[in-house]
Amino acid sequence: MADETAAPGSVQIETRGLSYGSRLTELELPMPIITLPDGSQRTFDHPVTVHDVAANIGAGLAKAALAGKVDGRLVDTSYVIEGDSSLAIVTARDAEGLEVIRHSTAHLLAQAVKRLFPSAQVTIGPVIEDGFYYDFAFERAFTPEDLEKIEAEMEKLAAEDLKVERSVMPRDEAVSFFRTMGEEYKAQIIADIPSDQPISLYKQGDFIDLCRGPHVPGTGKLQAFKLMKVAGAYWRGDSRNEMLQRIYGTAWSDKKALKEYLHRLEEAERRDHRRIGRDMDLFSIQEDAGGGLVFWHPKGARIRRAIEDYWRDRHEKAGYELLFTPHIALENLWHTSGHTGFYRDSMYKPLEEDEQLYQLKPMNCPFHILVYKDRLHSYRELPFRWAELGTVYRHEMSGALHGLMRVRGFTQDDAHIFCREEQIESEIMAILDLTLSMLQDFGFHEYEINLSTRPEQSVGSDEIWDKATAALKAALEHKGLAFAVDEGGGAFYGPKIDIKIQDAIGRKWQCSTVQLDFNLPERFDLEYVAEDGQKRRPIMIHRALLGSIERFFGVLIEHYEGKFPVWLAPVQVAVMNITDRQADYAQKLAQTLVSRGIRATADLRNEKIGFKIREHTLQRVPYLLVVGDREVENHTVAVRTRGGKDLGTMALDAFVDKVNADVALRGRALLED
Repeated sequence: MADETAAPGSVQIETRGLSYGSRLTELELPMPIITLPDGSQRTFDHPVTVHDVAANIGAGLAKAALAGKVDGRLVDTSYVIEGDSSLAIVTARDAEGLEVIRHSTAHLLAQAVKRLFPSAQVTIGPVIEDGFYYDFAFERAFTPEDLEKIEAEMEKLAAEDLKVERSVMPRDEAVSFFRTMGEEYKAQIIADIPSDQPISLYKQGDFIDLCRGPHVPGTGKLQAFKLMKVAGAYWRGDSRNEMLQRIYGTAWSDKKALKEYLHRLEEAERRDHRRIGRDMDLFSIQEDAGGGLVFWHPKGARIRRAIEDYWRDRHEKAGYELLFTPHIALENLWHTSGHTGFYRDSMYKPLEEDEQLYQLKPMNCPFHILVYKDRLHSYRELPFRWAELGTVYRHEMSGALHGLMRVRGFTQDDAHIFCREEQIESEIMAILDLTLSMLQDFGFHEYEINLSTRPEQSVGSDEIWDKATAALKAALEHKGLAFAVDEGGGAFYGPKIDIKIQDAIGRKWQCSTVQLDFNLPERFDLEYVAEDGQKRRPIMIHRALLGSIERFFGVLIEHYEGKFPVWLAPVQVAVMNITDRQADYAQKLAQTLVSRGIRATADLRNEKIGFKIREHTLQRVPYLLVVGDREVENHTVAVRTRGGKDLGTMALDAFVDKVNADVALRGRALLED
């Protein structure tokens, strides 16, 4: 129980436990059998903690243990196992261990803030990707200098290696306890918990916090962390509530991992597509037109055209037909598809015309369905593979918009396949082959595959979902592709395969998705005439390989740092004269290159050649051709790369062959930069 006479922010906890001897005569204690991940078992003649089992295995493991997984549930190392159980010891090497470290570091942050600023109130502090945050109510804004002091205090607390102890308190008592300490936000959180649910608290030194845990056994386990920034956040995420201050931090298993992460952040900053896009004059977001709407400038449009031409060519060769569909349709279409029921928050408000409501399309799929419904089909015609670079519109909050990565209007590289049930597996395998081949052409060779299953909000029977999920799994297994299962991550209408590509600095991006859908054919009453003359439902496969063209372009910019492979570079060759005497020759060279399908420009400015080379290098032009009197006389070109490598002098035809060879390799082989 907590000692409520303690000073605010501190607590005394009475801990109760049993001390087990080798044998008690009047009390028969359980003898738990602990099954370890490798299948081996350990038998004990009394209940044991997770730490006890780790120590029984070895002193090194006991020292490294951060938590345990008992029968699949994550618990503290102090958790007592009383019966037969499976147990995995969690260390910093495990994903769960890193999550425990980050969760515990959030508490360390809160404790440091309370030590330095006793009047600050703590609210919530969850784990997020790559770190954690904690929200505070405080009378003034935290400054960068405050963050330095807080981080230094956290280091002191970690060095003290304070024991972290868990206790349980009745809900109403916990409310009173936190109100006595002046922690009104914590009291509000607890008051919303059902009264019959006990409240778990964690104490370290003079600090106690509400939490379900688990946590590291002592603050000494927290050795690699850094506070990143402070930002505003509304209490409980509601703009009608008071504004709090959110301190973000990152935490890792060791200082080497922290250093690598901070280096990745520096690299990400250097590769920011918004800055590079501006420097290279590729695109802009014009606020006068509205946030989240992309304007493609001429150089960016050249890259987009190269992407789209390649996309169309690969799809036509893979047996797809191309469609073009409208940007709006009657709202009733989206009622039938289910989007208004499951996707309304991401849709713009309908427009009224002729006493009817029209909806900007957030998806292309209902339009492709209408093309299918235009006439009755025979089984002999299936599968239909229909692809479209279709622009869609999503309602995004202004605070969520981020360059090309999160926009309101974008073009999906969408396709839908209508097939028979027995064609599913072969179609999925063909999609996977096409997807991975195209991603490699763009220079992505490492990826992660997830099979996403039925979410809580969904349509369709269990039988349909089970059948669809099994079909996707079978295709992945047949192709021999490793995958993880993302429970509940599917779309509302069907399970899916998601492919995350890894960029040059190790970040993963969700771009490609393949979704199997038994539900929309049912909702739209789609049919085909089967071999026996009966009408049956086709199966629908939704798939996007690049996802959003805008977002994929942003990923490409950051992956290559704007140094695109030759086939994508907006300017592939810059021809530069040294003096005016070579101007005509340089101009003709550029024109010849353009006539032979190469994106070339002539820089005839009256500037020093070193200045020209530097400017085109900064513009990431793959090849720089320098022409002087010797090149004019010999009808040759002196070739340099944007990385400064001198490739020597060569005939124009030889240079063109080299550029074409680079283009043919696409992103599978990079220019020597």
